Amino acid sequence: MEKMEAVATLGQTELLKPARVRAALAANDRLKLYLSVLQAAHEHASGADAPALDLSREFAAAGVKAAWLAEVPSNAFREGKRLHIADLPRLRALIAEDLRLMGRPVEDQGDLDARIEHWCVWLDALEPDTLSTDELHALSAGKRGKDDSLHLLVMDLHKAINRLAAELSSENIDGAHVWQIDEADRARVAAFMRGINQTCALKLSHPGLDTAATRDGERLLLQNDISTNDAHVLVIQVEGLEVTLTYSDLHRRRFAFFQSLLCEVGANWSEPQARTSADLNFGATYYVGTARFSCTDESHLWTVLEGIGARIVFLIDWNRARKRLEQFVSKTDAVAILSEAARRRCGHMAWLEAGGEKLIFDAMQALGADYFRIGDRLDTVMGTEKARAFVLDVMALAMGAAQQHQPLALVADDTRLLLTRYLHRHDEFDLLAEHAAYCHAMAEGLRDGLAHGHERDRKAAREFAERAKDWERRADQLVMAARARAAARPRWEAFAELVQTADDVADALEEAAFLLSLIAADHHQGWRGEVHQAMQLLADAVLGAAQDHVRALEVARTMGEGSSAEDHEEFVAALWRVLNAERQCDVLLRDVRRALAEHVSDAATLNLSTDFAQALESASDWLLATGYGLRRLAFSRVGVGQ
Repeated sequence: MEKMEAVATLGQTELLKPARVRAALAANDRLKLYLSVLQAAHEHASGADAPALDLSREFAAAGVKAAWLAEVPSNAFREGKRLHIADLPRLRALIAEDLRLMGRPVEDQGDLDARIEHWCVWLDALEPDTLSTDELHALSAGKRGKDDSLHLLVMDLHKAINRLAAELSSENIDGAHVWQIDEADRARVAAFMRGINQTCALKLSHPGLDTAATRDGERLLLQNDISTNDAHVLVIQVEGLEVTLTYSDLHRRRFAFFQSLLCEVGANWSEPQARTSADLNFGATYYVGTARFSCTDESHLWTVLEGIGARIVFLIDWNRARKRLEQFVSKTDAVAILSEAARRRCGHMAWLEAGGEKLIFDAMQALGADYFRIGDRLDTVMGTEKARAFVLDVMALAMGAAQQHQPLALVADDTRLLLTRYLHRHDEFDLLAEHAAYCHAMAEGLRDGLAHGHERDRKAAREFAERAKDWERRADQLVMAARARAAARPRWEAFAELVQTADDVADALEEAAFLLSLIAADHHQGWRGEVHQAMQLLADAVLGAAQDHVRALEVARTMGEGSSAEDHEEFVAALWRVLNAERQCDVLLRDVRRALAEHVSDAATLNLSTDFAQALESASDWLLATGYGLRRLAFSRVGVGQ
């Protein structure tokens, strides 16, 4: 007589419950395997192009060693609308047996007993060796609706058993419901719960993360319910220094997300397997995969369990957050944001609780049509990197507010201010600054080229002229981008005009670089001495003006009604230096012409050198014109008359 039956004859049925729970959990694993076998048989018989399902890990996890069962998929074939399955009566008997085994611990709980009896009778009434499409659907459907399915019954039994396991636990280890474990298991359960408790606050009031632990022979079993979703299950088996995690999920992208998170702690994943068939409308397809962790010692095993536990919280409501993020960024960027939020340990739940997409839409609307039009996404206005950074900052802001119990209205206000700072910090001035950087690079290259005698080095002068041409082309693209934005947004008009004026600086400097390459092609007679010195002074003055233009831009981007008097003084001083440089260049151009007239007799050299100096001086003229435009723009931002 089995021990459980012996105890039952004594009338002490309560003593049977822990053992029955363990037996029911094992039956649950086998039932999932049986349904997977039927799914594999259907796919094989349907001639699907996808590779055959590899169920070896599922067989091992369920503790099933049955060669006949493993051969069922390959022997299946279809005749009309019926699927022929070898040994179907044997398989039906196993399913009915394990259904009853799952029901034993939860007898007299609602309608579960009646449902078990219904499905056992239904199984017994099937034809000996075939299943119809409707019968396959009744076995495997995982989507809740009007009709029950055997699969749904298994999931409901599993949830009821988990609740019972929590009630039966003989002790609690840091929040885990535990019963009948070995002394050595305690530290392992504690390690897993240490990870759970590190991050569980991030789920806020959302249900989930309840953990149960028990021992089944040589294995420690840990189960976490993750959330309330039926098909969202995580089971961990620890045997020796080997950790095996089985995970199922309705959403393939979330599955991939969790895979990447666990790879950080050394997971070796199997290929996820689909467990339903869209062709037969079994309900929503879900995916199952196994991760293995081979640990070197007990300390390493604790680290792995802690790492797994700390990452589970980021699965809760993940798909809801992803869908809402895709209203602002691409699908790829939405997943990247959620991955980074997990790494930063702020998560996405607080953002969802604070309003999610409405939080950001309201902030965009508050800034008005000058910044956002109806239908605009964040990444199209701010750029991909800045949009991702902003959303991550909003998520961190929401979590901080939740932890400090701040009102949602305050989170909304902070989000609007944050978006305003992002747009002022990363707005049109980015484009102006990038354009100014190209101009500065050309001015600096001309100054350095003269300092190193590139007017006599054909190769060096040509290489720099080619770089300058590329910089000038990129500067032109910025002008076109500004024009395109101005056509859609009125606030860009002043910036588009300003960058168009600044582009004349780039044109003049690129022309100077080209002329220097011509001079270096054996047209530099008479350049030594006074001519070279005058040219060098002129290039120095132009570079100084370009540097002050960059400084003025950096100050202007921070100017507003709240900017300080020091900022205004620094801005005005930089513009005055540009003005003085332009006047100095007028004088230096005349000095260059005088030196050329005295020391250069070759006509080609004289013409090329004069044009070169004129191009440099022209760049200073356009820098001054750009400075005046920048002054008007900056003063309008602080409310100063022009």
